Amino acid sequence: MESLTIAQQLIGDIRARSGLTQAELARRAGVPRSVVNAYERGKREPGTESLARLAESAGFRLELSPSLRSVDRERAGRILGEVLDLAESLPARRRGKLEFPPLRRRTR
Repeated sequence: MESLTIAQQLIGDIRARSGLTQAELARRAGVPRSVVNAYERGKREPGTESLARLAESAGFRLELSPSLRSVDRERAGRILGEVLDLAESLPARRRGKLEFPPLRRRTR
């Protein structure tokens, strides 16, 4: 079974939550029903404006929000300073050449 694109998932979710048919959603958004069908089947990929218009037509709002909180630069700077101080306090001992496993093994 083929996996759905994000757009397919969003449009399917919008229709399921609103209870609208493809024809109803298309009419409200001002696009042909065939376009909504093509989006849902993954035959066409909608742009962000089209996705937002479809969502608004069904009574939803499409928005992006950050998934990570912002970095406290002062705190990060203090931690980096502590790490560097700690690294400098370690006894220096020259070792042989560092060897790393092939990239294929590390990415699994």
